[in-house]
Amino acid sequence: MSSKKTPKTSGAASKLANVPPDPMNSKRGVTSWKEAAQWLRARGIEDIECITPDLAGVPRGKMMPSSKFTSNTSLALPSAIYRHTISGDYPEETESFRYEARDSDLKLVPDLSTLSVVPWETDPTAQVICDVISADGAECPYTPRNVLKGVLNLYHERGWKPVVAPEIEFYLVAKNDDPDYPLHPPKGRSGRAILSGQGYSIAGINEFDELIDDIYHFSEKQGLEIDTLIHEEGPAQLEINLRHGDPIELADQVFMFKRTIREAAMKHGIYATFMAKPMQGQAGSAMHIHQSVVDINTGKNIFSNPDGSASREFFHFIGGQQKYVPSALVMLAPYVNSYRRLTPEMSCPVNNAWGYDNRTTAFRVPVSDANARRVENRLPSSDANPYLALAASLACGWLGMTKGVEPTAPTEDAANEGSIDLPRGLLEAVSLLEGEPHFEEVFGREFIGIYAGVKRGEFETFMQVISPWEREFLLLNV
Repeated sequence: MSSKKTPKTSGAASKLANVPPDPMNSKRGVTSWKEAAQWLRARGIEDIECITPDLAGVPRGKMMPSSKFTSNTSLALPSAIYRHTISGDYPEETESFRYEARDSDLKLVPDLSTLSVVPWETDPTAQVICDVISADGAECPYTPRNVLKGVLNLYHERGWKPVVAPEIEFYLVAKNDDPDYPLHPPKGRSGRAILSGQGYSIAGINEFDELIDDIYHFSEKQGLEIDTLIHEEGPAQLEINLRHGDPIELADQVFMFKRTIREAAMKHGIYATFMAKPMQGQAGSAMHIHQSVVDINTGKNIFSNPDGSASREFFHFIGGQQKYVPSALVMLAPYVNSYRRLTPEMSCPVNNAWGYDNRTTAFRVPVSDANARRVENRLPSSDANPYLALAASLACGWLGMTKGVEPTAPTEDAANEGSIDLPRGLLEAVSLLEGEPHFEEVFGREFIGIYAGVKRGEFETFMQVISPWEREFLLLNV
């Protein structure tokens, strides 16, 4: 992925390249509690939000005065927040899904490298992403950030470091205060609702100039780097591409970007949604993940041999994606709505094929030079928790490389014709996650049990809702 452009530095800046940056000028992150206190004072920060993603990727945490934050205050959350569904319900216990008997506290440990301002707040406010540990100081193995860290540790033990670049699609929609009514695209600056079929349209982006300016402004204030922004095929569907880098840092950025985009949209009286399929008959929203792996010692892309040809690791990584991603799909497509996106002829792969520059395959190898050879996983939907989506995709590639899984031949033609080669619904995907024995070594048994239990609980909640389809076709006909 090194072929992507990097910011240029001036001559003066390059001479000072070895000088550590002044933490007081940092927009994102400090290295010590002393620097944190100075950073907060310099900006007149009054409150700080200590947040961490739950299983759905929703920010959970506590707000406190900045003076208390820097006074060695102990922060804690109940373990039950990692066992409730997206609707706030708590599923029944099963053999593999259990509640912690005392619902004891988990401790929040601020990652000071993520400290930044909250630019949409009227009072000076900062935010910091926290890791989660148990009362005895051990890492909690089932929290999303720790699940991803566990996968990265497996790479590190082999002398490897993954590099990723997410692409996040989302829709802008008119405000909707009644969930019984379908969503509609909002009106742009022209006063008219934008239509579909606006892929890469500059005019489509310009319809929402002021909102996009706020997205850029909010992002810049937080030290978040947008690579490009485009209009996608759906009406008022946009895509943000992030610069490639470390998986934890990029998952953090997606986590913060979702919040940032929602806040920017709300400021302009509309919603931003990361639902996989918010509007019937329109394209779904994906979170494509570009992936490569470098050698920790040399920094070289291990997907390429010294002569520039594709390496054995490259093909085994693809083989692992093909073999294991279908069983990990519930971490990439986590809701009932996610599987409405995974349908044929809707600009979305429904297979486990791979190919060179072939967007109909699940795993696409973009055109690049040898240093930037990478694999794009096109299956994840934008509703996925970014930490878990990255963990799942990278774990499947790791299994492929360590177990020598050979891929099929690359697909030359359209791969989306014929049958669907993936789980067709949420419960099938959950069963496949539980049934893959190699996943225990990469995700841990406790995480799999908790995640599967929450997903089954969400399905049962969904089954309590009577849909318009049922009222239309069953009411008077059966």
